[in-house]
Amino acid sequence: MKREIYYKLGPRFRRIARRIYYFPVDLYDSITGKRNTLTPPKGRVFIGSGDFTNQGTRILKQMKELGGLKPDDRVLDVGCGIGRLAVPLTQYLSTNGSYEGFDIVKSGIRWCLKHIHPSYPNFNFKHVDLKNDLYNLKTETKAKDFVFPYNNEEFDFVFLTSVFTHMLPEDVEGYLSQIYRVLKNGSICFCTFFILNEESKKLMNASDGIRFNLNFGNYYLHDINVKEANVAFDEDYLKTLFTTGGFTVNRISYGYWSGRNKNASVDFQDIVVLKKVLPAK
Repeated sequence: MKREIYYKLGPRFRRIARRIYYFPVDLYDSITGKRNTLTPPKGRVFIGSGDFTNQGTRILKQMKELGGLKPDDRVLDVGCGIGRLAVPLTQYLSTNGSYEGFDIVKSGIRWCLKHIHPSYPNFNFKHVDLKNDLYNLKTETKAKDFVFPYNNEEFDFVFLTSVFTHMLPEDVEGYLSQIYRVLKNGSICFCTFFILNEESKKLMNASDGIRFNLNFGNYYLHDINVKEANVAFDEDYLKTLFTTGGFTVNRISYGYWSGRNKNASVDFQDIVVLKKVLPAK
């Protein structure tokens, strides 16, 4: 019920509602000094429902163990939000490593530029104005047409957490093309999805969790009114998309969102580790 009410609000009012809801907690944390300078107020966080710090630490661990992230890597955080992964990376990347992040929510980028960049100048953040019916309706510019503002083969590691879960197929295809362009050959893209196959469909229909009942062929929606609120993809479609896009699939770790055993799953969403490969001559 909370999810349905939340989706009925526009992007701006969703963020205002969250700030109002968490105002007492954020005021208490501010007065007592409980919150450190690299942790945003709960009311300012617009991604994820769990603990900001614990989530970031957990995902960083996954990127190291499953994706092979190294301290000296130059990394790109696509959809960096309000710094959930940038913050733990400040303690992991070496002085030879560097971080670039961009997001469509301006308030998140402003917070990162104010609280992270001054102390960590090798961490840079950019706002990009792209349309998304969950986060930004102030522009008509589509993600599928966006050219990442970085050079070819610039990055050792690209990651997207809970980004493709809020994008439609043509936008996913556009982003994968850009990721391939900016990644060095043999480098890794770590990303998360809601993946539908026969097993996850059966589990989903038998569970009381999130449902993707609106079938559009290669993808499925949770809410027809806010299409990009939650998007799931057919597994065969994704594998074809990865292959045609120049990637090999190093690993798929299925999450527990559909009803899989939580203790046997790495995380809530499905994790995909892709490797860029050059076409055969």
